[in-house]
Parts: sequence; C-alpha cells; structure tokens
Amino acid sequence: MSPVLVPPSFRPVAAMLIMLLVAVGGIFVSPPERALAWDNDVADTPPMGWNSYDSFNWRVTEADVRANADYMATNLRQFGWQYVVIDWAWYYPGQHNNSPNQDANLQPRLRMDANGRLLPDTTRFPSAAGDNGFKPLADYVHAQGLKFGVHLMRGIPRQAVADNVPILGTTCRANQVNNTTTAAWLNLMWGLNMSNPCAQTYLDSVFQLLASWGVDFVKVDDIAAPTYRQAEVEGYRTAIQRSGRPMVLSLSPGATPLASGGHVQTNAHMWRIVNDLWDNWSSVDALFDQLRNWTPYRATGAWPDPDMIPIGRLSKYGPVGSPRYSNLTADEQRTLMSLWVINRAPLMWGGNLVENRASELALMTNAAVLAVDQNSTNNRQLTGGTRQVWTADVPGSNHRYVALFNRESSAAPVSVNLADLGIGSASATDLWSGAALGTASGTFTRTLPAHGAGLYRLAPETTVPVPTTSTLTARHSGKLLDVSNNATTDGADVVQWAANGQPNQRWRFQDAGGGYQTVVSVHSGKCLDVYGGATATADGVRVTQWTCNGGTNQQWRVQDLGTGYVQLVARHSGKCLDVLNAATTDGARVVQWTCGTGNQQQWRRTSA
Repeated sequence: MSPVLVPPSFRPVAAMLIMLLVAVGGIFVSPPERALAWDNDVADTPPMGWNSYDSFNWRVTEADVRANADYMATNLRQFGWQYVVIDWAWYYPGQHNNSPNQDANLQPRLRMDANGRLLPDTTRFPSAAGDNGFKPLADYVHAQGLKFGVHLMRGIPRQAVADNVPILGTTCRANQVNNTTTAAWLNLMWGLNMSNPCAQTYLDSVFQLLASWGVDFVKVDDIAAPTYRQAEVEGYRTAIQRSGRPMVLSLSPGATPLASGGHVQTNAHMWRIVNDLWDNWSSVDALFDQLRNWTPYRATGAWPDPDMIPIGRLSKYGPVGSPRYSNLTADEQRTLMSLWVINRAPLMWGGNLVENRASELALMTNAAVLAVDQNSTNNRQLTGGTRQVWTADVPGSNHRYVALFNRESSAAPVSVNLADLGIGSASATDLWSGAALGTASGTFTRTLPAHGAGLYRLAPETTVPVPTTSTLTARHSGKLLDVSNNATTDGADVVQWAANGQPNQRWRFQDAGGGYQTVVSVHSGKCLDVYGGATATADGVRVTQWTCNGGTNQQWRVQDLGTGYVQLVARHSGKCLDVLNAATTDGARVVQWTCGTGNQQQWRRTSA
C-alpha cells in the first residue's frame, strides 16, 4: 500500500490531528523522532556558529564579519562550525555607542526600500550600496564554505507605517497590517496583525528579499518572550516555507513559556529558554533546571536554546560591561560547554573569534566533545541537585555518554550508579582530555573542582537490568506523588501534582530488608522520608525528601490492596502515606496518617 504524503504546509495540522486521535483513544506514543516544523533539513543537528551580539553589540561592521568568517573557515569549519550571524540593528545608521532607538520623530531614519523592507546600513556595510543588500557579504561567507545569517526584530518598521508604504504584491498599505505592540528595548518596529492576510504577504516579501541575498539563518527577536507571539511565529515559519530557500528559524529572547513547548517545537528550529546569558556563574547555574524542563521538547530539527556562549573576547562596544575576556573561570567554561553538548543545545559562540586564545580554540575544536552535541540520543538528566548526572546514548552502540557536574563552591566527588545505565562494569574515556580511565564497576566517581564538570564515554564490559522506576498516582485525585518545585534539598515537601513527565515525579524502589523498601526520587536521589526521624509518629507529620540514611522513617511496606492500588506504610510508625485532607489540588501536601480505607491513601504504582 502506498504511503499517504502530507504536503509540508499541512504537516503541523496533521500532527495536531494525530495527537488529538491519540488522546481520544487513550494511547501513549513516544515523541516524534524529528520535529514537524517543516522538512527543510537545515537543523537536523543543532546549529553551530558565531553571533556578533556578545562581542560587537549593534556596531559590528562588514570588516568584522569578514574577519570572523575567515577565522571560522580556517580554524573551525572542519569541526562543524558554519553559521556567521549578524545580530540586531544592521539597518541603523552610524557607529556610536548609544541605544539604536528612534526618537519621537522617527529619527534617525533606518535604511529601507520603497516597500518597507529594511536594508543594511552602508556606513558599516559598504558592499550593501545601491540594491546590493547583504548579497555581496553573503557571497563572501558562502565562498568560505560557511553559511550566513541575520537578526530581525518582529514586525514592520514604524517608519514604514508612518510613511504608509505599499506592501509588495498587494493593494495594502503598511498602516493596515501593523498592531500596537513593540519591543520594550527597541522601538523601531510595530508588531503585525496576522488576521490581515496582507501581514503575511509583507513577511513573505521580506523573506523573498532575504532569500535573494542568500540568507541561511534568521533570528527573530521580541517574539518568544516576554509575550509568546503565536500567530507571528507561524507567520515567520510560513514566510520561510514560501521563500523557496531553506533557512534556520531561531526565536528570541527568552524565556519562551514552557506551556508553548508543543507549538514552538512545531514552528521553529531553535528557541531561547532564558533571557540574555552573560559570563557569570549564577546565570549558567540557573540553566540546569531550564534545560531539564525543556527535555520533552527536544527533537531532531527543534532545539531548546540556552543562548549564545559568552566565552572569549566580549563586549567590545557593550552591550553589558566593559571590554573583557569572559569572567567565567576555566572550570566554569568547561561546565558550560559540557552542559550545552549533553543537552544537544545550539552552539552559537559569542566572543570575537579573531581574538580567541588557545584556551577558547581548544573548547571549540574538541571533536569528541562536539560529537555529543551533534550525534547523541535520549539526552536526559539522571540525577538532580548540586552534584548532577546527565547522560545520553551513543547511536549505533551500547555505549553511554555521561556528564558529571559539581555545582558546589568547593571540590566534591560526583558519582553515577552504573546500574541506572544498564551497566555492570565499563571502560571509561575522558572526552575532554582523551585519557583512558580504566574500568569502573558498580559506580563511576570523579572528584571535580568547584563549578566543574567532566564528560565521559562509557563502553560497557558487562550489563545489568536497569532498575525499574515508577510513578505513584493518588486514587482520589489522579495526581502524582511529586517533589515540590523540583527541589533537590533535604526537607523539600512531597506533594501531589498533575502528571508532567518530569523526573521529580518518578521513584525508584529499593529493598531495605524485612519486607520494607526505600523510595528514592529519580530527580534528586533522596529518600521519601517522614520528617523528624523515627520519633515522628503522629498523624499529619509531613513527608519530605531527605538524604538516604537507612532510618526506619525512610522505609516503607508496599501493601497490595488487590484492587490495582497499594498503601505505603511507614516502618517506624505503621502509618500510611496520605494526601492531607483528601485534597485534590496541585501542591496538596503529603503526610503520614493512621491507615484507613480512604482513597487518598491508595496509590497506583506504574512503571515509568
């Protein structure tokens, strides 16, 4: 039987219909192997390149772009780096350090054609004179075996609306398609009213122009946050489809709302999951949770984006701080790169490439490390907290990539339980140094410096069954046992919450002897614990997570009720795991209580 072919423009609709049918039928299916944005294949692996913003602000010149392209072609292209992207305000005149906004009289004037389409400023980009646009510069980049990209602010220039220019290919005028929204940080544009078909035609005309220049990558700003502009996101995707030229669509700034994950996965190749990232540890540290939260939406052709890499020579003309090399320590820089690659994040370098030192070049040219970013699967956080473990599969083998992170302020050992990877023993290789580390059995442990990381490849010598993980669903509410707020600290409350697929809702049962088990959070590695220890035997004592210590207040008997549900009975008190007051709301606290027949004490244990 011949397959049914779905035209690219209808694939998002088809995907939604399939999801609806699946939901109605009550069938669970795995996420798609590739995103359903559009099949132009430009982002089948996470894009790798350079963006001008972190080093040049909006003052980048044609000479700067050519110099960075030359450096990339000579030093980086063979390692997969290929995109050269000019960031914001390339149509704004001059080279001063002021913010590139217009005054109340729309001065200074932006360079723009008769149909409201922006053109490069010829002061900074002299080859764009006349009708050339960015074509001469794109041709130069392409001749180096590289690809060329630009930044756009969402919408249509305010001066085009004020001039009421005609929209190419329509009888519409600019003042018919704009809305009243604009970016808080740059006032050059109005958003588009996508309910007017001429708004889409305007976007189509912009992308026809970009295609004629040879643009391969478009970063659209003021569209993913502070408000997620769903209709305009779809408009930019459609404009690329209609342009006839494959282009990567990157959405900015962050944080893109997680609630829009399904939509953005279908309509963009990469999207920011945080606001602008700069070279300080606290900002890098905050990304562990964000990247974990976006794991369900990572797919071939759709990549959660933790922003440009703030390493190398930064802020030559602003936008944040004085000119400098990155303030991240060498260990923090390695941590950032390890976190990016184990998450298959886009790798868009922020520092001025031509001022790279040997240390920056080494971070960019380690082929074994870059292979994790470009060719791994099933990337996920295995253990949360301040000593984290992330892992991924190596396609075509039973090998595993493992990243260990020490987020603490002093050196500490970080371990992975090899059984969690289905491994009994394995030979280990340090991907950063290339050193063979011998054979590990049972656990693999490395002592890492403060804010440090290690990235390894484990080749199994023996295998073991992976321990089963479970979810626990309260019978009365249908909600899951959950560590509140994804916390990893001792004493964090255990609550009920609607299913969300996160590891703080998954538990591993381990034999504690005497018919009892410990119940361990997959997210934090900590045990389900009746707060206060073995003397806490009263009704209503809250249940938390705590570092596993063998205490009887961390041991539970799983009592099968013969109905598909179980009760969990604390060994020290003989009391049952209970949702307080039989509440049905998200966040309702879990406590111990005298065992009874209430549904709030009955849990369905399901493999996860």
